Amino acid sequence: MQFPRMLRITQRLEGPALQDVAGSVRESIRTLGLQGKVKPGQTVAVTAGSRGVANIATITRAVVDELKVMGLSPFIVPTMGSHGGATAEGQLKVIEHYGITESSMGCPLKSSMAVVEIGKVKGTTVFCDKNAWEADHIAVIGRVKAHTDFDAEIESGLYKMMAIGLGKQHGAENYHRAGHEYSYGEIFPLVGQALLDSGHVLFGLATVENGHEDTAVVKAILPKNFAAEEKALLKQAKVWMARIPFDKIDVLIVDELGKNISGAGMDPNIIGRPSVQKPAGKPRVRVLYVRDITPEAEGNAIGVGMADMTHRRLVNKINYPAMYMNSITSGVFEAARVPMTFETDQEALKTGLGMIGLTPPDKARVVRIKNTLHLTEIDVSEAMLPEVEANPRLRAASDPATMTFDGAGDLRPF
Repeated sequence: MQFPRMLRITQRLEGPALQDVAGSVRESIRTLGLQGKVKPGQTVAVTAGSRGVANIATITRAVVDELKVMGLSPFIVPTMGSHGGATAEGQLKVIEHYGITESSMGCPLKSSMAVVEIGKVKGTTVFCDKNAWEADHIAVIGRVKAHTDFDAEIESGLYKMMAIGLGKQHGAENYHRAGHEYSYGEIFPLVGQALLDSGHVLFGLATVENGHEDTAVVKAILPKNFAAEEKALLKQAKVWMARIPFDKIDVLIVDELGKNISGAGMDPNIIGRPSVQKPAGKPRVRVLYVRDITPEAEGNAIGVGMADMTHRRLVNKINYPAMYMNSITSGVFEAARVPMTFETDQEALKTGLGMIGLTPPDKARVVRIKNTLHLTEIDVSEAMLPEVEANPRLRAASDPATMTFDGAGDLRPF
């Protein structure tokens, strides 16, 4: 088979970047006037999620430091539903990957899967992490962005962190079941509002990232303003969100998936594949090939089921109990299905290019990305060069070159 020639392109993306992230966090918190709402020595549970949020260690440490300035006693709780294998130890390991440890944060980390029941919505029990609930206050940190599974006014952000994150495995499973009955866009905000109505939440710290996945906005928010502020921030996040800048792709190569990249492993907003309550979008991809899994995912290959083909190296790294727990909790069987598996990249791509239709393989529209989080640099086949040259946001960064494989039949790292 004559494989297509490939070239590297760069994409100009949107959105500002904060120069002093920690200072911006502290300054924003100070605008809330929290001193009159707290007493010296009170405890505050600070949330820490499982995503690869830009500057998350810096942001979390800044929140902890500002709480200490107010004379409070903060501690951090992992807030990630069933991730980390739904174990206290596994969840600690997840946040350690992001640099969140007791020594780096200067405060205790309290990890437990124990929850307390705090109410009901739509006939569904609302749960909260026991350590967080027993604190005097809760500070919620969350990145606001488009959700992988549904479209609504409130998607991923503070409300999801209060629901799925603080709900731990029990809550995440309950809310996903209820979400299948109603909709995620209805259930998650109701659950989060139940926690807000309890009076336990002191404030939220919302972040928004630009297209380069740098921190663009940090905003401290009082509980009464969560809904309005998150809706506004979500609109902005969607404007800045990076995308693959092509509508039609014959073969999409994704070098890695992982829970640190996206809750779905690969973001359906980027790859165009349908997911739960979100229909298929753009780009329209004929064949999707995923090559590997990130070390931070700890073998949880959730989302591999969205691919048509994968490499043996990924399959050999799968932690099936962790992946199955995530699938069971979310109620999405197909996310954990392992697709057609190949021993080499060369074999996989030969098969994929042979299944795209009547287009000769060397003329195929092929795109390769590192993952769905980092889209500044993209590899494309020579057939797509006219579209690159016609798009002012794109620039060719190399000349077309033959797709080459190493002695084992695999592509070079992206």
